[in-house]
Amino acid sequence: MTATAEIRALHHSNYSHIQVRFDPEYGVCWAYMNANPRPCFNVQLLSELRSYLDAIIASHNGHKPEKGRVHYGVLASKTAGVFNLGGDLALFRSLIEHQDREGLISYGESCVDNLYPWHRNCDVPMTSISLVQGDALGGGFEAALSASVLVAEESSRMGFPEILFNMFPGMGAFSFLSRKVGRRIAEELILSGTVYSTRQLYDMGIVDVITPDGTGEQAVYSYIRRHSKSANGRQGFERARNEVDPILRDELMRVVNIWVDTALNLSDRDLRMMERLVRAQYRNTESYVVEVSGNVIAMPSAVAIDRS
Repeated sequence: MTATAEIRALHHSNYSHIQVRFDPEYGVCWAYMNANPRPCFNVQLLSELRSYLDAIIASHNGHKPEKGRVHYGVLASKTAGVFNLGGDLALFRSLIEHQDREGLISYGESCVDNLYPWHRNCDVPMTSISLVQGDALGGGFEAALSASVLVAEESSRMGFPEILFNMFPGMGAFSFLSRKVGRRIAEELILSGTVYSTRQLYDMGIVDVITPDGTGEQAVYSYIRRHSKSANGRQGFERARNEVDPILRDELMRVVNIWVDTALNLSDRDLRMMERLVRAQYRNTESYVVEVSGNVIAMPSAVAIDRS
């Protein structure tokens, strides 16, 4: 199958949790998450996203640069006001109640098998971009952080609520954050349970591009147009960065094992708090954030700002 055919096949696949669009002019392959019944990383969404990554990799196999190859991969969402609310808490609770260690390990490995190649740009000449238009919490924030470039609309909010039910984000949060902004800020974000504004995260060096609400896709294309002439050099730099300060798959899996041990040690009280958050995942995003943090910060309007 040719590179173009690989992407076309993905575009026309009968996926239920993602929608894929390929723009051959810039070589941009968009993946819009659309998970049901709630916008979290359920097993089906993880499987479909892995197929998306496989198609990106296949588009580079044995082909010279052409319009059938993916030069930019973008992860976004079709759910209004939500990028992703994180792990499948209902599944977590069930596995914990049954002390199903292998089930938890399997879920964590599925997450790593998506985030690790995304962080490494699939080990092909491609730049991964996360477009956050709404709230990215827990594993949703981890997914956003794993990309080479994080673009966020100004009213978006991101954070790790796991500490509120005596857990921690175990699918790469500390690895991604500590490499990008250092250990101190990484610990603050993970252990505070706070939901942060896009502006705060930009000032910390976590968000790369801020753009007004409703202009996220335009901001992604603006970034691509500005950097397309130097794409070869930038992609080479990204590969060098991953070699100088690498995140290894083995590192991520060791943390997953610690996450599983921690999950299996949760008390009944912790599980009741998790159940509250499960119910909140079914409600609207505003209710979810208020219940988790009680500290939502109003976002000022701003023109698009690009750290790059």
